[in-house]
Amino acid sequence: MAHPHFHARSSARKYGGKPGDYMAIHNWFDESKAHIGDIRHRALRHHSEGIFMCEKIFGETITNSDGRTVPVRFIGEQHVIEDLGRIPSVSDWLSLLPFEPWMGPPVKAELRFGNPPRREKKPQKITENGDKATPEKSCD
Repeated sequence: MAHPHFHARSSARKYGGKPGDYMAIHNWFDESKAHIGDIRHRALRHHSEGIFMCEKIFGETITNSDGRTVPVRFIGEQHVIEDLGRIPSVSDWLSLLPFEPWMGPPVKAELRFGNPPRREKKPQKITENGDKATPEKSCD
């Protein structure tokens, strides 16, 4: 579906009440369009975790204008299934995301600005007579 209004109309047909009873929930799922204006916005909330986040935000149930109590999770599941045909996991979305260097640990300033990193010298052991000790080699 292209707009939260149509999801809300679908919810009203399914659970009773008026579309306005469901608009806040359906708007929440599609708010990510403000940040990425194509279908990739769905990767942010259209998955199993998004449905549970929705439930934490809006509560376990809502009471529609007909006085019927409707589980928020059911409304979230309906929204995602109407858009995707199934409920993916976060892993389903992220497994398609290629690894990029900026996703890793921060790069040290020396490397970022082209300066070679300084090498730390390991302290050497000194023998009793003041000579530098060398590691013993085994003869296998």
